Amino acid sequence: MVPKLGCLSSSAEEEDKSKSSKDDAETNSKIPIVYRHEYGVRFCGLQKLHPFDAAKSINIFKLLKAGGFIEEISQIHRPRQITDDELLEVHTKRYLESLKWSLNVAKIAEIPPLIFVPNYFVQRAYLKPMRFQAYGSLMAAECALASPSGVGWAINLGGGFHHCSSDQGGGFCPYADITLTVKMILSSGRGIERVLILDLDAHQGNGYARDLIDNKSTYILDMYNYRIYPRDQEAKIAIRLAVELKPHTDDQEYLQKLRKSLFRAFEEFQPNFLVYNAGTDILKGDPLGLLDITPEGVIERDAIVFRMTREKGISLVMLLSGGYLRSSARVIADSILNLQKEGLLPLHH
Repeated sequence: MVPKLGCLSSSAEEEDKSKSSKDDAETNSKIPIVYRHEYGVRFCGLQKLHPFDAAKSINIFKLLKAGGFIEEISQIHRPRQITDDELLEVHTKRYLESLKWSLNVAKIAEIPPLIFVPNYFVQRAYLKPMRFQAYGSLMAAECALASPSGVGWAINLGGGFHHCSSDQGGGFCPYADITLTVKMILSSGRGIERVLILDLDAHQGNGYARDLIDNKSTYILDMYNYRIYPRDQEAKIAIRLAVELKPHTDDQEYLQKLRKSLFRAFEEFQPNFLVYNAGTDILKGDPLGLLDITPEGVIERDAIVFRMTREKGISLVMLLSGGYLRSSARVIADSILNLQKEGLLPLHH
C-alpha cells in the first residue's frame, strides 16, 4: 500500500522531526501551494539544450509573491525528496536501478550530452529536483484531501510527469508521480473511490495510462494534439475519453470541447476526486505542443476546471506538467491569481 503522507509533517527532508507537531497545528494557516527552491533543474547550462524551462517553478513562485498571493515561503508546503521505498510502490526495481546510468537518464531527459556527465552529478542536478517534485504531487493531494470542508484544492508548482510509467521514463519525465498520487488517493482511507484524471497537457499522457489500464477506479480524460509525441496506441486503450486535437487548434474550439467533454466525464463517472495535469504547452508558439491557445485561453481553461469541480463538490490537485515557453511561468501565475480573484481558491475551506 502507498504510504499515508502527512500534509505538513514531512514538509522538508532536512527539518527536525520534532517540529512536526508544530507543523500539524499550522495546517489550516498554510496556503495549499506546494513548492521549494530545489525544484529547479541545473546542469551548468546543459538544461538549455532542452526547450523545457528548468526555472519555471521558481519563476511562478516569484510572480505569486509579486502578485500578493504569497508573502513568505513559510506560508506554503515544502516537500522533501521522495524515497526509493516510496517509488517502489509503483516503479520496478530494475527501472530505478537503470537511473544510475547516465545514458538512460539522457534518453529520458532528452539531453544527449548527459551521456558524458558522471551519474552522481546527474542525480544531483536533475533527478534530485524531480524527486522533490514527485513528492510534491503526493503532498499536494494530501493537502487537498485534508481540507476541513471536504472540498479542497492544492497546486504543486511542478510534477505532472505523465510520460513516465512503472518501468519506463521519457519526455523529460523520470518518475511516475501521477500513478503514485492516484494510488495514494485511493488508499487514503478517506472514502475516495473514483478518481478522474484530467490531462490537458498538449501531449498524450501515456505513462500513468499504461500503469492504470486495468484500474476501474480511475477515468482518464485526455485532450491532446494527436499528431505529436508519444502516439502511444497501447496506452490509448486506457483513455476513457480521448479528445484528439489537430495542430493549431484555437481557443474557441478548445474551450468548447473542454466544457463538453468534462461535463460528459462527470456524468459518466461521477468522480469524487480530480487529478488535473495542467500543461501549458498548449500555448501558441510552444515548440513542442503546436497548438494555438492564447494566455487568456489557458486562464479560462483553468477557471472552467476549478469552477466545475467546486460546483460538483469534489476536491482537486493541480500539477503543472509541460510548458516550454519562457512566458509559461507568467501565464500560470496569472491563472492562479485569476482563480483567487474569482473566488475559486478559498483559503479557509
